[in-house]
Amino acid sequence: MNTIPDEPRRALVVGATGISGQTICRQLVEAGWTTYGLSRQTSLPVDGVEVVTADLLDAEGMRDALRGTRPEAVFFTAWMMQDSEAKNIEVNTATLRNTFDALAEEKSVKHVALMTGLKHYLGPFDDYGTSVSAETPFHEDEPRLDAPNFYYAQEDELFAGAERLGFTWSVHRAHTIFGYAVGNAMNMALTLSVYATICRETDQPFIFPGSETQWDGLTDVTDAGLLAEQMIWAATDEKGANEAFNIANGDVFRWRWLWPQIAEMFGVEPVGFEDEPRPLDARMGDAAETWKTIADKHGLIESDVTRLASWWHTDGDLGRDLECLTDMTKSKKAGFLGFRSTPDSFAEQVERYRAEKIIP
Repeated sequence: MNTIPDEPRRALVVGATGISGQTICRQLVEAGWTTYGLSRQTSLPVDGVEVVTADLLDAEGMRDALRGTRPEAVFFTAWMMQDSEAKNIEVNTATLRNTFDALAEEKSVKHVALMTGLKHYLGPFDDYGTSVSAETPFHEDEPRLDAPNFYYAQEDELFAGAERLGFTWSVHRAHTIFGYAVGNAMNMALTLSVYATICRETDQPFIFPGSETQWDGLTDVTDAGLLAEQMIWAATDEKGANEAFNIANGDVFRWRWLWPQIAEMFGVEPVGFEDEPRPLDARMGDAAETWKTIADKHGLIESDVTRLASWWHTDGDLGRDLECLTDMTKSKKAGFLGFRSTPDSFAEQVERYRAEKIIP
């Protein structure tokens, strides 16, 4: 008897050019999924992904672009930073709503996995870290803070979409993400790599830019590959349905322990916290011209340092004056047992950026 092969599973990755989106695309393609990557760009960095070019704020354009994709799983990693939290809420809920509306007619969606982050516990950019009430490590059942927060608004939009269209959902609260991407607004691994490279090329010490609390206290981070694994697991395992999960590497560390290890990767002298924070944004005024010289000297493919380093974001994370780490018990109890070594994760990103001629 002839049998018809099963059709490959179909997925849509919204934000396919970002740190998280690229990694999810890569894992889906490797697992044999028919994968659509939605972006405003006309080409994508991951081979094997079907390009869907659309503006998330153009509802009609989204319907046209997504017609016929019929994904069973949607992975939402995109966000658009605005000038105020009110505008963040308006824009970043519209992106979800427009996606759901565009996919509603074909009724294919079974699960939507939404990536958010620890501003769920720390508060939005407008009120960051000032009203934290949760004990560390943060747990998923902590009540929402009494302040507008686009992560909360996105969750509510997700819940409404699930009720309307009948899909299951999951929310994935990542900490600072170590991964590979260029042109990303929040990229600590590449920012620190660029900073360390500038220090080496200009014979300057590698000075920790953050607070005493971050230097001495415990923290954690999230490897992009681990985040992708958890999001795909939640989309395909019933124990991941209709739940919010923290996602961090599973180890904890102090920056005073990791900083010398990063310095060794670049051959620079590590200098720790001394008296007060020394933010990168205030010290990198010459970085643009310096990086052009470095890029020319080493034949790098990107000479625009603003596409590589997000000084403000790294300053924000390393400058926090409160302990910040998450609990992974809920995820483990549900059956997701993935983990990463943070030093290995950072080293892997450095190796790839070097291999791709992003850094020397």
